[in-house]
Amino acid sequence: MFLLGKLYWFISWALITAIAVVIVLILLRLIANQADLNPFGWSSITIRRLTDPVIGPVRRTLARMAVDPKYAPLVAILLAILLGWFVLQLVSGIANTIAGILFSIGAHSVIATMGYLLYGLLGFYSLLIFLRIILSWGTVGYKNRMMRFLVNVTEPLLGPLRRHVPAVGAFDISPIVAFIIIWLLQAAVAGTLLRGWPIVFFA
Repeated sequence: MFLLGKLYWFISWALITAIAVVIVLILLRLIANQADLNPFGWSSITIRRLTDPVIGPVRRTLARMAVDPKYAPLVAILLAILLGWFVLQLVSGIANTIAGILFSIGAHSVIATMGYLLYGLLGFYSLLIFLRIILSWGTVGYKNRMMRFLVNVTEPLLGPLRRHVPAVGAFDISPIVAFIIIWLLQAAVAGTLLRGWPIVFFA
């Protein structure tokens, strides 16, 4: 458990550092553009070279959506924050699930082991739905391998909900209903299979 905690701390620190570096570089690019610095200077070229892999795809996506590409850096920052949150939640869910399983195995409780596994899978499923929403906003099509996997995995829940839950204007609220259902299922697991057992090991 000690090694798992250290590994979780290191991965979380590395992810947060990487996200912070990306955001700082994009902000430096915005400042350089506003300050009208020499575009052929070493600093300008270096910043563009480091940020183009992030801003380039966002700019092309905005252009396809008929949105001014000048907003690409701001959108890229928002996406970096959302992606970072998703990965941190994923790492936290996996670490807590593994810790719970190890803890319950050490206590020789088969029911608690099943509870931790089910609780972790439900949390992971909700993250897959969240990732599908983010990618669909970015106009990622079904031909994309990642999007195809997400659709195949989440559609068994979202499909029936979409047919029975009316849209609010132009907004499909079936994912919100799905999140509520998953949260209720997690609460049920925590209140039955995991009653008296800790849910969070690493915050």
